[in-house]
Amino acid sequence: RGRVFVEPEGADFNFDKALERLTKVFGVISISPVYKIESDFDAIKEHSLAMVKDSVAEKNLVTFKVETKRANKSFPLESPEVSRDLGEHLLKNIPSLKVDVNNPSFIFYVEIREHTYLYFEIIPAAGGLPVGTGEKTLLLLSGGIDSPVAGWMMLKRGVELEVVHFYSYPYTSERALEKVVDLAKILAQYCISIKLHIVPFTKIQTEINEKCPENELVLIMRRFMMKIAEKIALSNGALSLTTGESIGQVASQTMHSLSVTNAAVAIPVFRPLIGMDKNEVVSIARKIGTFETSILP
Repeated sequence: RGRVFVEPEGADFNFDKALERLTKVFGVISISPVYKIESDFDAIKEHSLAMVKDSVAEKNLVTFKVETKRANKSFPLESPEVSRDLGEHLLKNIPSLKVDVNNPSFIFYVEIREHTYLYFEIIPAAGGLPVGTGEKTLLLLSGGIDSPVAGWMMLKRGVELEVVHFYSYPYTSERALEKVVDLAKILAQYCISIKLHIVPFTKIQTEINEKCPENELVLIMRRFMMKIAEKIALSNGALSLTTGESIGQVASQTMHSLSVTNAAVAIPVFRPLIGMDKNEVVSIARKIGTFETSILP
């Protein structure tokens, strides 16, 4: 419980790629590349010394501490004894090292289970909840900065994602559609795959422009998008819609305007960015890898 052990299937295993992918798995708090050895204290001392020697020489480290977790209660030494005796062994054999329990250059971790795991790093991962545990939503993906971040935030809460994009060719170009496809691919790295729905919207947009009051065009257009998105959601098992809107970001995102677009549908509309400012959204977009694609022309 609390640990998932991932082992290579063969010699051609791409370790760096595996770490990159694993840090994007929601539900995983951290990743640690480890050496797996037998749970024998002599073996622990031998392998630990070799690992620390290599690391000290490579990174010019000078201070350390040892932290031990002893999940295997049949192991003869308790955790403080392992940390103390192993630290002593490392000090004796690496003269350049010193102990600093408050602010060390590195921490050497020892986990004693059925096997023993030795490691230096605890790499932060995505956290959140495993995708699929929170049912499904349909994300309205525009190609801008906000909506991919909103989708990522729903994925982080375990919600499965499908995506819809309203495509107004020739008023928007093929490049705009390519952007949306690329953004969906980036989001799919966090959940294996995403189903993308493309809705031709030019005819509806033209009719609205010709027949509706100019000061209501955007709201009416958004209501049509919501109605169509609701039909797609319900026919694909999604229980809600998700958008990248936040209060006051543009004129169509006042509280009054949002209530008007909400009224077009019967299912819930989630807006994970509702109280965020643009700098906060951009920061997340950079972190998750969507920003550079979102700002393309």
